[in-house]
Amino acid sequence: MVTRLVVLMALALPVSAAEIAGVKFDPQARVAESPLTLKGVGLRKWLFFQVYAIGLYVQDTKGDPVAQGGAKRVAIHMLRDVDAETFTQALVDGMRPNHDEATMTALAPRIAQLSAIMAQMKQAKKGMAIALDWVPGAGTRMSIDGKPAGEPIAGEDFYRALLRIWLGEKPVQDDLKQALLGG
Repeated sequence: MVTRLVVLMALALPVSAAEIAGVKFDPQARVAESPLTLKGVGLRKWLFFQVYAIGLYVQDTKGDPVAQGGAKRVAIHMLRDVDAETFTQALVDGMRPNHDEATMTALAPRIAQLSAIMAQMKQAKKGMAIALDWVPGAGTRMSIDGKPAGEPIAGEDFYRALLRIWLGEKPVQDDLKQALLGG
């Protein structure tokens, strides 16, 4: 009886925000009227630099984030300044090991569209919040500090390619993949 009461009390407690490298991630988010739950947070490092804190929001925290349908969000909080070209190239470099050449060729026009959006901001500055949202029926929407940036990028295959940067078979950083998956 006591064990059941403890479990019920734990379930009644609100989900708390996650924090990494001084960046707080809300436990819930909303994309296109769809409620999302934070699945995991991690820290992208390069050499000995902390580049960004990242959180993954999905509808089904038990399901595979890449395969599941519905709205999703990748929330990136910059921890250092990175010029737009370097940031975009890092994303492309993260896609390449997880896709064959034919897929990368098919994604090229949409990668160019993302690159153009990034080029307009010129620099991903320390403290900047970048959201990459998948909106079913609309595409990948990017926002910077809560403001829409550029036009939506078509195709769920493109958003899945972005997710594979961090969650693919060859992620940019193994411990980051595990953290985003809630491990």
